[in-house]
Amino acid sequence: MRMRAADYDICILGGGAAGLVTAAGAAALGARTVLVEKQRLGGECLYTGCVPSKTLLHSARMAALIRRAQDCGLSAQLAPPEIGRVMGHVAQVIATIAPQDSPEHLRSLGVEVIEAPGRFTGAHSVQAGGCEIRARRFVIATGSRPAIPPIPGLEHVRYFTNENIFSLRDSMPDLAIVGGGPIGVELAQAFSRLGSRVSILESGLQILPREDADVAQALGDALRYDGIRLLTGVNAERITQREHDLVVSYRDARGQLREFSATHLLTAVGRIPALEELGLEQAGVVVRNGQLAVDDRLRTSQPHIYACGDVIGPCRFTHMAEHQAGIVLRNALFHMRSRTSRVIPRCTFTDPEVARVGLSERQARERGIVYEVYRVPFARADRAQTDGQTQGFAKLLTDRRGRLLGAAIVGAQAGELIHEFALGLSQRLKARDISACIHLYPALAQINRFVADERMKRRLTPATRRWLQLLFRLRGAHV
Repeated sequence: MRMRAADYDICILGGGAAGLVTAAGAAALGARTVLVEKQRLGGECLYTGCVPSKTLLHSARMAALIRRAQDCGLSAQLAPPEIGRVMGHVAQVIATIAPQDSPEHLRSLGVEVIEAPGRFTGAHSVQAGGCEIRARRFVIATGSRPAIPPIPGLEHVRYFTNENIFSLRDSMPDLAIVGGGPIGVELAQAFSRLGSRVSILESGLQILPREDADVAQALGDALRYDGIRLLTGVNAERITQREHDLVVSYRDARGQLREFSATHLLTAVGRIPALEELGLEQAGVVVRNGQLAVDDRLRTSQPHIYACGDVIGPCRFTHMAEHQAGIVLRNALFHMRSRTSRVIPRCTFTDPEVARVGLSERQARERGIVYEVYRVPFARADRAQTDGQTQGFAKLLTDRRGRLLGAAIVGAQAGELIHEFALGLSQRLKARDISACIHLYPALAQINRFVADERMKRRLTPATRRWLQLLFRLRGAHV
């Protein structure tokens, strides 16, 4: 039977955030567009990432607030949380959002959707669903999948990743999490607040290894307050099934072999590009060490084949995937020389939240950049006091002239507050520009002005103060 053929302006492989934005944008611009997805449209963000994890965190935060009701002069009791009901709520939220990413919705926008695996058969053709697709431009947006750590014994036991943890319906008395990055700490806090005993094993010397030590310490204190055990600087050496429990063996900082039992195990050591079975070698697309090689315009080694989203990283965020999709559209359809922004805000949605944009102190030191750092505690903001959310701080990095280099916020709604600094970095503003902006009172956003004010205060050296005092005395003498 001869395979039917179809010609398009652009063909997208992958229906996650990057693929959906690319497809919808291309169709809106009048391009003949086809999207190929072998599973469900919506990708990791909708079904196993952002949406379910933030819904779960919200339920867990509600449980924590109920337990703290007496702190606000109220009386309330929380029945033991039922994981099945909580996960049912998570599934309901996913189902509410899913129609926005459905094949029917995309088709209504003018996108041809093929629900089947896609594979390159040449540099200018893809086979999918019994059809040979030819296109002027191709976009690889197949996302990423969980990296599985090479722990002996892991292959013989049942373990979870973020791809199947949200299918859990039974109680989870003891949870061991391998990995203390954003996924690991978010799920650790969520399940701890929902009644599980949680331990995190992190091979680095701190949780959130990409953040500065003071940032990691502040979150670590909050997680310990929630009863989470943090084991840092350790590697899991073996996982063993012992009757109904799992035994996790590891070496401590002194090199001594230790172990503890858990009923459930979650691995959260990062994600890797999903490139399997795409036939990239048939298309002549270069892959190095499991990574797609792309230039600053997001072109692969084949200039008519682009890539965006989690499949290329380096920041695997939905907002980055959407940004990259816009770059691809401009470059692929209009031959522009558009490049991705270097100002990429990030947030770990624990309680307190941890948000950052621009350089961390560690990055500045590694790059040999001379910087100044300013820090204020979250408790300085009156709104933090009224809401009982005084944990954390805001930190600002500037160069010697006061131009913004980076910012980190540990505290309530940090993911919202960080955007002021993201705008400041993108517009090359100085700390004084943040200070000069009127910030609403009482709002948590005042913390941004406070930390910017710190630079202004520090510039008032003793000599400057003495000069000002003399000036005021002279003026007073002539009144």
